[in-house]
Amino acid sequence: MAGDVWGRGRVQGRGQGRGAAVGALTLAAVAEGIRASQEQPLGAPSPSPQPKPREFEPEAETQVQPATTASGTEPGSGAPAPAAGNEPYSLNSAQEAVPQGPHQAPQSSWEEGALTDLAMYVATCLEEAGFAGTQATALTLSSALEARGEKLEDQVHALVHGLLAQVPILAEGRPRRAALRVLNSLALEHAQDVVRALLPHSLPPDRAAAELWRSLSRNQHVNGQVLVQLLWALKGASGPEPEALAATRALGEMLAVSGCVGATRGFYPHLLLALVTHLHELACGGCFPESPKVWVLSHRGPPHSHASCTVETFKALLTGDGGRMVVTCMEQAGGWRRLVGTHTHLEGVLLLASAMVAHADHHLRGLFADLLPRLRSTDIPQRLTAMAFFTGLLQSRATAQLLQEDLILERLCTWQRDPEPTVRWLGLLGLRHLALNCGKVRHMSTLLPALLGALGEGDVRLVGAALGALRKLLVQPGVPLRLLSSQLRLRLPPLLDDARDSVRALAVGLLGTLVRRGQGRLRMGLHGPLRKLVLQSLMPLLLRLHDPSQDTAESSEWTLARCDKALRWGLLEEIVTVAHYDSPEALSRVCHRLVQQYPSHIPCFLSQTQGYLRSPQDPLRLAATMLLGFLVYHVSPSHVNQDLLDSLFQDLGQLHSDPEPAVAAAAHVSTQQVALLASAQSQPSRGHLLYLISRNTCPGRPTPRYADSPFQRRSLEGRWGCNGPCS
Repeated sequence: MAGDVWGRGRVQGRGQGRGAAVGALTLAAVAEGIRASQEQPLGAPSPSPQPKPREFEPEAETQVQPATTASGTEPGSGAPAPAAGNEPYSLNSAQEAVPQGPHQAPQSSWEEGALTDLAMYVATCLEEAGFAGTQATALTLSSALEARGEKLEDQVHALVHGLLAQVPILAEGRPRRAALRVLNSLALEHAQDVVRALLPHSLPPDRAAAELWRSLSRNQHVNGQVLVQLLWALKGASGPEPEALAATRALGEMLAVSGCVGATRGFYPHLLLALVTHLHELACGGCFPESPKVWVLSHRGPPHSHASCTVETFKALLTGDGGRMVVTCMEQAGGWRRLVGTHTHLEGVLLLASAMVAHADHHLRGLFADLLPRLRSTDIPQRLTAMAFFTGLLQSRATAQLLQEDLILERLCTWQRDPEPTVRWLGLLGLRHLALNCGKVRHMSTLLPALLGALGEGDVRLVGAALGALRKLLVQPGVPLRLLSSQLRLRLPPLLDDARDSVRALAVGLLGTLVRRGQGRLRMGLHGPLRKLVLQSLMPLLLRLHDPSQDTAESSEWTLARCDKALRWGLLEEIVTVAHYDSPEALSRVCHRLVQQYPSHIPCFLSQTQGYLRSPQDPLRLAATMLLGFLVYHVSPSHVNQDLLDSLFQDLGQLHSDPEPAVAAAAHVSTQQVALLASAQSQPSRGHLLYLISRNTCPGRPTPRYADSPFQRRSLEGRWGCNGPCS
């Protein structure tokens, strides 16, 4: 029976053009033939072969093969008959494995040949089989393999290796599709073994393996099982191990096939979080030294690193689920670049969570369900990634419907007490999102102390998060503005001169927002704390117009414009001119208005500006020197005490030997103004001032003349890291 089945299958496949469908009955006969072969050793001729009568005559151009025994040999011959000349599947390996004569062939060679023969024959049968035939094929293959009495995993591996060798040489169309259906029938019953057999062939990149992965992806009956196995392979591998790279590459090949992402329903959040966590492990651990440095999806462009491979897989997952806007938002915000950065990964996770809240909120319930257990994980990358994702998802207004706010608030307050600055930073961001995600301020008694306390932190992320949260808080209705102004009066001015560029820019912007929020009461002379804060910050704002940080300079200009509008100075044109052009006249008019409007604050103005004379930055020293000269020129002698003049004279004198020539020249001019002011007082100064006063015979004070203005911006070249035009 078996011999007739094998011979008939080949003749039918070639002679009749596969016109008849092959169903479960024929496949069961294949299994029966394989079982029958167990009764005699492989490679031995049949003791009494009986040829079976032919059931039909082939067409004229088809050469009929002699009937074969269950072992695949002709009666009375030691070798199997060769296949037809244009038969798509080669059996040469099985033929060469059988020697002439009575000696038995090696077991391993016959085993490999028999398994390959089985796979290729079933491929021809499957060409006409539907889904029922595919299921029958899976059962047949399982039955035949288990009947060998050996490990099923090894048998599946042998079949997969045979397919990897055969698929590239098969013609496009029906022959290749039939061979790929053999793989699908195996995966239907043995998905784990198929994945284990294919994964080693994903490194280095293999086109045949990629085609097999895509074939599995297109089969709706097996793709979900295979994706689950790849997910466990990714989670089971630690960090940048080759197995993780192979699993990531296989996932990328499968998810890139249209419609495959639908198979992830039920474990989509789990897969997404696994990919994000894997990126964190890569960012922390670097590349595995023995893994390939580059790889590329078989259908994509230039080579990628392991991290880029994971990012492309991530994009395929999002795009296949209809999340193209999430991918676009991440690209525009630089989120993908942050995700793969060692120090910016958590920022990338926050951006990803924000994009999903905006464009993929249907996954929030599943994401929260998977995130909550991870928040208690002992694995640091997994826990931090989960905390960042959880924090970002709190921006959703649906949070209150999915989780209990009291429990969230308790968890975030616990994070605030953690010794790790990263955890405190995420807790602070979470408090901000939770308090402001419904368009109104909530949990103010918990939020405000946490934000104000974070302003004194040493970690730039904590300070930046607090400043950003306070600025967002100010635009909400019902904010206690007077309380905020009182609390910020002592905390905000030191941040205007912080050494970190981002902190300075955020602090200046927060002051501008505070002024804009309270401008109505400022015009009426109310809000004493806010008015004092503004006057305390005027000189730093004027000097920061020439800050080396472009963000700080622009924020200072914007904040001064808000102050001008709220306090009705009428200096908007002069402020813009000072910020962008070489105009000492405009700076002189600004100083004149401030001296006239706030005479009681003149000593504070002079003392604050004097502190910048020792700045390590040349532009700030030059700006402070010139600003002092104009302030002293417009001030009345009765508003400045002698001790302050002595101090100004001494500090300006030290700048006469400044290594920057412009600073030294401006210091001479400003020193002359201090000396002239001292001479106008009723009691002249002593010491060094007497010498200069005795040489000054001019009764009036001439306008200070400076060689150049530090506020001139003729070119961006060399400033803020910009390069000049290419020559």
